[in-house]
Amino acid sequence: MTAPHTGPALAAPNLGAAVSALRARGFRVSSARRLVLESLYGAGEPLSAERIAGGLEGRFPVSDLASVYRNLETLEELGLVRHFHLGHGPGLYAPAGEEKEYLLCESCHELRAVDPSELDGARTLIQEELGFRARFTHFPIVGLCPACEGSA
Repeated sequence: MTAPHTGPALAAPNLGAAVSALRARGFRVSSARRLVLESLYGAGEPLSAERIAGGLEGRFPVSDLASVYRNLETLEELGLVRHFHLGHGPGLYAPAGEEKEYLLCESCHELRAVDPSELDGARTLIQEELGFRARFTHFPIVGLCPACEGSA
């Protein structure tokens, strides 16, 4: 897989805008590519390539996993899709645009999307204390959610 897209995300808040962005850049919108986009925009949560290929528990037709990966790679290179990792599991993919960062509970595995501005305090502290400019877009912050912290 190639390196993730580092430029600005393409403004595609919905499936129609994503299809238009592809066509405007000279890309075909094949049925396989459309299926990947429909899955990502229809799921409402980040997805693994395996879940997309599996048809999201019957919501979409089953696809070839290699084709799904190829399309995700193209969409990421264009800035329409981004991926991130949850520890040792497969990468998860989500439409780019409205950027989110994630918190992952290491006990119950709850994944919580947060607006990046909610983590600015942590970024500032890390930069002030360590001189390091932190980003939380490719890997989530891992810890305990309030429910698991209370039961520990």
